Amino acid sequence: MAELSILEAIRSAMDDEMERDPNVIVLGEDVGRKGGVFGATEGLWAKYGDKRVLDTPLTEAMIAGAAAGAAIYGLRPIAEMQFADFVYPAFNQIVSEISRMRYRSNGTFNLPMVIRMPYGGGVHGALYHSQSNETYFTSTVGLKVVAPGTPADAKGLLTAAIRDSDPVLFFEHKKTYRLFKAEVPDGDHVVPIGRAEVARQGRDLSIFCYGYMRTCALEAAETLAAEDGVEAEVVDLRTLRPLDVAAVLGSVEKTGKALVVHEANRFGGFGAEVAATIAEGAFEHLDGPVTRLAGPEVPAVPFHHSLEEWFMVSPAKIVEAARKLAAY
Repeated sequence: MAELSILEAIRSAMDDEMERDPNVIVLGEDVGRKGGVFGATEGLWAKYGDKRVLDTPLTEAMIAGAAAGAAIYGLRPIAEMQFADFVYPAFNQIVSEISRMRYRSNGTFNLPMVIRMPYGGGVHGALYHSQSNETYFTSTVGLKVVAPGTPADAKGLLTAAIRDSDPVLFFEHKKTYRLFKAEVPDGDHVVPIGRAEVARQGRDLSIFCYGYMRTCALEAAETLAAEDGVEAEVVDLRTLRPLDVAAVLGSVEKTGKALVVHEANRFGGFGAEVAATIAEGAFEHLDGPVTRLAGPEVPAVPFHHSLEEWFMVSPAKIVEAARKLAAY
C-alpha cells in the first residue's frame, strides 16, 4: 500500500498505463512541460516525451476531436479539459460525435479514450472554475461517466477507464485533489466501472453521493450516530453512468429511507435520476419520501467566501436533511 492524495493517485494511474501500453498518450492545455494547472501530469513529459504528452492550443473542441481521431486509429488518448467549466466548446464533439461513434459505425469503430475534467466548487474558483456539470453527460447514451471520491478509487477507476474500449468522462473534484491521503493498493489496481461502494454500513437511512460528497456524507454520518443515534448507510456511487441500480435499490430495501446528495443544482440534477430509480424500483420498501440535497438554484458558485459557503453542500447541511428524513 502507498499513501497517496487523489491527485497523486491520478498521476500514478496515467504513469503506470503509459509505461504498460505505448499507445496511451496524454493531451491538453499545459499538460506537458508545466505538468498541468493542478500538477496532475507533472513528470510525464520528461519521462515520455512530447510525442506522447502533447501540449495543445486553448481549443477544447480540437482537444476532444483530436483525441477521438487518435482513438479511431488505435491510440488510447487521455484528454484533459483544464476545468470542467471549459468543456462547452467541445460539447458537439463529445455529445454528437464521440458518444455515437460505435453506434453510427455499427460497431466498426470504438473510441478507447478518456476525458479528464476537474470539477466542483469550494476552492474560490468563482463562476467559471467551479461548475459541476456532470448531468449534461450522464444524459447522453454512449458515454461512461465516473466521479471518484478516494485515492484508491481515483487510481483504480482511471486505470479501468484508460483500458475501456468506450469513451469515459472522468470527473475529478478539485477540492479533493490534496484534501487527504489514503492507502492505494500497489501493483495493477483496477476498480470496475459501474459498481457502487457501501462506504459505511447503516440501518436507518441511506445517503447516496459521489466525489467530494462522499467525504461530507461520511462526516455527517458520524455526527448523526454520535448525536442522534441514527446509523446512516453511505453509498458512494463512484460511477454515474452506468449507474449501479442493484446497489442503490439494495441499500434502500435495507434502510427504508433515501437521501441523495450532490453539489450541482437540484432541478434536473443527477440526483433526480437516482430518486426516480428508487421510486420505481423500491417504492414498497420506502418509509419516507425520497429526498434530494443539492446546490441552490443560482447560475453558478459565487466567489466571495461567505456566498461560496452558502452555495456548497456541507456535512452540516447533510446532517440537517438526514434528521428531517429520519424523523418520518
